[in-house]
Amino acid sequence: MSENAALRTRTLAKLAATIVVAGALLAGFLFPWVGGGGLVARNSASLLDALPVELTDETPAGNTAVLAADGSLITYLYENNRTPVTPDQISPIMKQALVDIEDSRFYDHNGLDVQGTMRALVTNVAAGSVQEGGSTLTQQLVKQTLLQTATTPEDQQAATEQNVGRKLREARLAMALEETYSKDEILTRYLNIVYFGHGAYGIQAAAQKYFSVNAIDLTLPQAAMLAGLVQSPANDDPITNPENAVARRNQVLQRMFDLGHITEPELTEISAQPVAVAEGADPPNGCIDATVGGFFCAYAVNHLTRELGLSEIDIKRSGLTIQTTLRPELQAHGDQAVLNTLAMGDELAGMFTAIEPSTGHVLAMSTNRRYGCSDPDCESVVLNDVASKGAGSTYKVFTAAAALEAGIGAGTTISTPGNTYTSRVFRGPACGEGDRNTTTARGMYCVRNAGNYPDTLDMVGALIRSSNTYFLALEDRLGSVEGPVRMSERMGLTYDQPTQNSADEIVEGNFGSFTLGAEATSPLDLANAYATLGAQGTKCDPIPVVAVLDRAGAPLLNDDGQPVVTGNACTPEAISPAIANTLSQILVGDVATPAGTGTRAAIPGHEIAGKTGTSQGRDSVAFVGFMPEFAASVMVFNPKEKQDVGGFGGNMPATIWRDAMAPFLADKPTSPFPAADPGLLNAGRPAPAPTPAPAPTETEPEAPADDGAGQDPTTEDPANPGNGNGNGNGGNPGEGG
Repeated sequence: MSENAALRTRTLAKLAATIVVAGALLAGFLFPWVGGGGLVARNSASLLDALPVELTDETPAGNTAVLAADGSLITYLYENNRTPVTPDQISPIMKQALVDIEDSRFYDHNGLDVQGTMRALVTNVAAGSVQEGGSTLTQQLVKQTLLQTATTPEDQQAATEQNVGRKLREARLAMALEETYSKDEILTRYLNIVYFGHGAYGIQAAAQKYFSVNAIDLTLPQAAMLAGLVQSPANDDPITNPENAVARRNQVLQRMFDLGHITEPELTEISAQPVAVAEGADPPNGCIDATVGGFFCAYAVNHLTRELGLSEIDIKRSGLTIQTTLRPELQAHGDQAVLNTLAMGDELAGMFTAIEPSTGHVLAMSTNRRYGCSDPDCESVVLNDVASKGAGSTYKVFTAAAALEAGIGAGTTISTPGNTYTSRVFRGPACGEGDRNTTTARGMYCVRNAGNYPDTLDMVGALIRSSNTYFLALEDRLGSVEGPVRMSERMGLTYDQPTQNSADEIVEGNFGSFTLGAEATSPLDLANAYATLGAQGTKCDPIPVVAVLDRAGAPLLNDDGQPVVTGNACTPEAISPAIANTLSQILVGDVATPAGTGTRAAIPGHEIAGKTGTSQGRDSVAFVGFMPEFAASVMVFNPKEKQDVGGFGGNMPATIWRDAMAPFLADKPTSPFPAADPGLLNAGRPAPAPTPAPAPTETEPEAPADDGAGQDPTTEDPANPGNGNGNGNGGNPGEGG
């Protein structure tokens, strides 16, 4: 049998089956109710009862849009690229071309067209190929809707299997649709759902893909070409098969002429022309295509699925609008700041992570990696949210806060002569041979300072200088790490990742190294904990999404009828405002005074509090800076192996922080911190000796109190002197700074 004969046979068999279905419909339950306009339903209600929910939506859902805080597009999330349009957003000539070639009796039948099917059979057998469809547009709409909304292989098979049962069901649902919607609504829905090739679902996506225009602006040649694609998008593709596309377009034009909808000059002129394609770019799809903040995008999508309970398929198919907290300006500055210090794909990863105090809104996530691709400089893990390495002396703040809460004031002095201290409470590695206390306190945890510190410091001076010995001694006074650990939780640290010890394990093990930041820490958690200080003690859970809207623009609801997104999750006074404000004022000295370890982060015109951190062996370095309006952490480390970063928290991290925040804050006012609580700040200081009352004179400004932070230590790195080492009771070694 020749190829043409085989094709005729297959076409004849296919369309004959359709006639059998139509006959079955007529004989079985529709024949007694024939009206002047064609077949009508005996009982509309019974047919409507059969409509699946997928067929009751007015339009198919489009692409889910992920928006930044300013409303700009981050990316789309979709399974099928589709942008639904309304009837008045589609060119009339496009509607006419499609009806003429697919279902010329569309406006005459009621969903099932036996006459049209018989005519198509004769036409197609005579031509030896499919020139006209055998199903009505309404039947095709039913099939495509059920197929594209199928969520299981069984549903997909049911929508496409070749048997009389499926055809009967399609016909019945088509008639129900005709009873429910107007012809223009059905035609628009069809044009919004049908596949045109090259990933373009619906007429708007097709117009953009093939001609870079909107559906309303399609011309006759363009409309004829697109109408011809419906039967066989791959075979008649104008990009890869232009000759086939021309032939098929001309068939559409001929049909339009035969039906009197275009003139002979139009037919002649257009048929002689090639298809003029102006290929448009596909819209971005997924976080790998994000216009900004790819890692933030991935974090936000994870939040939608893990925290809000949405499924990935629902996100992609539902045409949602996801309003995020991303600040594109800060994200861009963060990206550039990291790259100013570390090249894209450098073995050292630098993470800048910003959050808003008082709301928990995540503002930016920058990394010197590209998200989701396969090149060497790519990464699929959101390092900003993963607990990979320790954060060093940034943890001293938790010990300081726990001490203040326990009644140990910031004026409390502790002497640790020789820049070495051996714990009386915590067991762990002793200091090296030759250091004091090695013999008498073997088995007890010992730490050192890097450089020469004053033998005696109060909490203010020790925190600014980042003294390891002072804070291990302060842990001794607390008697356990439980206070600092629980304080860190209250401020925003979490201990639930596989790479971390749980908080209970740290407490039960009484790890003296906790105050030196030996525990694996998420950069986001670190920023959030310090944001609690900036918010005067209010702790908020980090959130990247503030609204999820359905296709109609209304808040998306859970099964219980409540919005999926319920707002910020904040705990007022998670720690005392007095403690938060006192620590904030102390930490201003870390950035603003010569003795501070984070002076490279200073930005003129803004009061910034901060803290540096360096892990054992400089395997990881960190800086956290915050204001009442903004908080951000920077961590730098090799995520794949141990590596000496070659600096301290006051070097690369503080520099990246300043490079990101300085241009962002250039046109933004920030607030000063509230005053420290005098009782907490001065508690523990010796009372000043009484002095005779001076004779009355002209009033002069009061001199500032000495906070013990004015002496310059001699260290390896004046920008970050606080480097020690040691670890207690099974934790990873930690080091100050």
